[in-house]
Amino acid sequence: MTLETQAEQPQTRKGYRSLVGEKAPVFSARSTNGEIALDQFRGKWVVLFFHPADFTPVCTTEFIRLAQRKSEFDALNTQLVGISVDSIYAHMAWVQWMERHFNVTIDFPIVEDISMNVAKAYGLINEDSTSTSGARVCCFINPEGVVSALIHYPMQLGRSVDELIRVQTALIEIEKTGMTCPVDWQLGGELLDYPSDELARKNQDWLKESVRNFNVKSF
Repeated sequence: MTLETQAEQPQTRKGYRSLVGEKAPVFSARSTNGEIALDQFRGKWVVLFFHPADFTPVCTTEFIRLAQRKSEFDALNTQLVGISVDSIYAHMAWVQWMERHFNVTIDFPIVEDISMNVAKAYGLINEDSTSTSGARVCCFINPEGVVSALIHYPMQLGRSVDELIRVQTALIEIEKTGMTCPVDWQLGGELLDYPSDELARKNQDWLKESVRNFNVKSF
C-alpha cells in the first residue's frame, strides 16, 4: 500500500505570502529513513530543503556537501530534511548511488512528495501546477515549529552550505539574545540591539550612532 504524503494546508494563499513568523505546515510522509512527521523534530531546529529533482548535477553536489558537513548541523541541534516530488524509490536509488560513487553517508531523511501537497502547503508552487521544477528552497524552522527564515534559489544555482550554517547560527543567536545580526555577521561577532521607543523619541541620531558604534569601516 502506498502512503500518500499528508500536509496541513495553510489558509488562503492567493498570491505570494511569506510563511516567516508562522507555524510551519506540518506533514507526515515516507522518507529514506522510514515514515516521518515534521512534529517529531519539535525541540530541535529543522532545515527543510526542497530540491528540484534527484539524479541531477546541482542537487547531487548539494547533497554530497550536506552529508559531508552534517556534523556541523548536529552541533547546532539542527535536523536536516530533504524533500522533492521524486518517489521514495528514486530517493533510495540516488542515495545509494552517491554513497557508492562519492564515499559519503547520507543518513538524514529525504521525503517523497509525489502529490506535491507539501510543496503547495509551503507556497512553492501554484495549486494547479503539475511540476515543481525550479523549487530550490531552504526553510529554517525553530524548535517550536515556527518558520524563522526562507531562502529561495533558482534551479540553476546551488546553495552555499557555509551560508546555511551562518544563517542557522544567526537565527539561534537572535532567538537566544533578542538582538539583531548586522551585515556579514559571523559567530562571535557584534550584535545590535533595537532602540527603546523612548530612546528613539529622544535621540534622533540613534541610528547613526548605532551604526557608527558597529564600526563599519566603509561608512
